[in-house]
Amino acid sequence: MHPHLIETPNTPAIAISAVHASALPALASEASAVQRNWLASCGFTAEPGSHCLLPDTAGRLARVLVGVAESIDLWACAGLSDTLPAGAYQLDESWPAERLRDLSLGWLLGQYRFRRYRSAGATAQARLVADPGCDLDWIKAVAAGIFRTRDLVNTPAADMMPQHLAENMKQLAASHNGEFCEIVGTDLLHQNYPVIHAVGRASAHAPRLLDLRWGELDAPRLTLVGKGVCFDSGGLDLKPASGMRLMKKDMGGAAHVLGLAEMIMRSGLPVRLRVLVPAVENAVSGDAFRPGDVLTSRSGTTIEIDNTDAEGRLVLCDALSEAISEEPELLIDMATLTGAARVALGPDVPAIFANRPATAQALQQCADTNKDPLWPLPLHTPYKRWLKSDLADLVNSASGGYGGAITAALFLQDFVGDQRDWLHMDVMAWNTEQLPGRPRGGEAMALRAFFSYLQQRFAA
Repeated sequence: MHPHLIETPNTPAIAISAVHASALPALASEASAVQRNWLASCGFTAEPGSHCLLPDTAGRLARVLVGVAESIDLWACAGLSDTLPAGAYQLDESWPAERLRDLSLGWLLGQYRFRRYRSAGATAQARLVADPGCDLDWIKAVAAGIFRTRDLVNTPAADMMPQHLAENMKQLAASHNGEFCEIVGTDLLHQNYPVIHAVGRASAHAPRLLDLRWGELDAPRLTLVGKGVCFDSGGLDLKPASGMRLMKKDMGGAAHVLGLAEMIMRSGLPVRLRVLVPAVENAVSGDAFRPGDVLTSRSGTTIEIDNTDAEGRLVLCDALSEAISEEPELLIDMATLTGAARVALGPDVPAIFANRPATAQALQQCADTNKDPLWPLPLHTPYKRWLKSDLADLVNSASGGYGGAITAALFLQDFVGDQRDWLHMDVMAWNTEQLPGRPRGGEAMALRAFFSYLQQRFAA
């Protein structure tokens, strides 16, 4: 956790003021001559995202002015936390009271840096005095979950293979008095997880099913399943070099469910939580599974392999079959599953699929309220005809290439059925550009929306 948020509201602090361009003339007219000259010299126009350090008559920092748009979101101050001079700061009454919690979270997220492989450098010394009305526990829980997700995705594959992901999940369980177990290597065959084993058996790093449990036994059951492909070469249907460059992030679904689990456990949400992560490396060797092979899944459904690079849905199918065996009230899976979802919605907006429209609508409302985007796509059943096989019950990759995110979701739905309330998220898990509070690299997407929905559903 990055520490630069002060919990004591009585700490002397420099005010941070929100300024819309339309209000700048009035502010300047009330300022001292020195400050008016300074504003003119700096060329400050209150453009959203800009800021100006306003001095007093003695040349000391008196106030920070921040340009804002009509609508203020949590990123409005995210660029300040590691750029302001050392000291304590506080959001003043110019900010909407109902946004102070999110703005404080944005401040923390703006301080995120992944420094595991860099020489020690300067860290931000600007500290924010928390408003007394802020829910500091919520801020810390959400920030911790987002930081965990980002750290996991940013870690290179050599240090984030299935055994490393297992250790991270074990540590998470232990820190919240949860339970952790794993099934490793050929034990996956003995305990009937054959598809997870088939996808991961070519790697020198043994495939695993990771299992975390937390919460009271009689609480409503919530199960999270995350795709944990720690590196994806494409298998024998080998990716080109450019396609492999970011494949350390192919365990982004696992990172997301672990980040969400962190939020749930830190906040004490009254649920019986289970987190399942099939963790594998999709590697190439003489033991790799092949195009044309037929695999028998945990559920008994047979799958003809059309493309070994459509491996994420394969490892998920065994985990989803296990997940529904306990009849959870809500089942959520998250995965960096298809390029088709990114073509449809771009890198910033995850695709959501649900077999109950009311659940998708409630989640969408939480996304809109939290300004944490996601977008529903349909489980268009007629497209399931593209998953038919001449040899088996299903093929793992639909022919033709149309509707790739939908056909992948339909493949997963076959292992969930219609009885469970189920949400599937197809996510990028990566920022392609540098933005305030959102550095280029691993990213937690839509987790604030999911956490808000879960609080609304289970803590109401």
